[in-house]
Amino acid sequence: MDFIEIGKAIIFGVVEGITEWLPVSSTGHLILLDEFIRLNVSASFKEMFLVVVQLSAVFAVLTLYFKKFFPASLKREDLSEMLSLWTKIVISCVPAAFVGLLWDDDLNALFYNYQTVALMLILVGAAFIAAENYLRNKAPKINSLSQITFASAFLIGFFQLMAAVFPGTSRSGAVIIGALLLGISRTIAVEYAFLLAVPVMFGASALKLLKFGFQFSNGELITLMIGMITAFIASVISIKFLIGYVKKRDFKIFGFYRITLGLAIFIYFFVWGK
Repeated sequence: MDFIEIGKAIIFGVVEGITEWLPVSSTGHLILLDEFIRLNVSASFKEMFLVVVQLSAVFAVLTLYFKKFFPASLKREDLSEMLSLWTKIVISCVPAAFVGLLWDDDLNALFYNYQTVALMLILVGAAFIAAENYLRNKAPKINSLSQITFASAFLIGFFQLMAAVFPGTSRSGAVIIGALLLGISRTIAVEYAFLLAVPVMFGASALKLLKFGFQFSNGELITLMIGMITAFIASVISIKFLIGYVKKRDFKIFGFYRITLGLAIFIYFFVWGK
């Protein structure tokens, strides 16, 4: 394996780690990146790589939010809070898991294309701007994870379902918009989106690994490891940045960025006739 391929794996890992958490759609960025930087791997490995590299993003969440998942003490109130949080996360995952297990291949065949990605980038970008305008000067009703109700968790699951069906939506973006409209504060909406990613990404990665099998060439294994390491580092930076950002600012900038990227994808593929 040469240094060029190592460099490509690093770039893919960095882009994945950053865009997985910012509500800008990692899929949209990776589609564009793949047009300019092609990994010298088989199509089946690349399909698996682009999903499994997300496991590093999961490890970043577990590292930064370990106490949220596993409290230091075993006091009854701590265990009760942990169980409640896990239950809400599972409830939020039900809609996407149900649809994904039944129709994942069909949905990919229908919607995994640049037209859908670009359109959803634009539509969800506009939704971010509209949601922020609607919520302007409205105080959030929910300011902690424990205040999220089971009913709200289920409704958030349907927003996440949009991302499972339509590439380019952004899983974190859909969850954040849903949470904001339900009266959840920006900081808690972002944290819940982070925590909700853990079972989703574990499940998606497990399915892709099973489909690909576990017989890697040396080059493939090195590519995957490098991508995961760089994605982990980029994820930690991205998560800390977003948490700090939303404490003082709204999401409009991400909405404008998404619209610009969506238009760029449409223009690029139209001009080059792909």
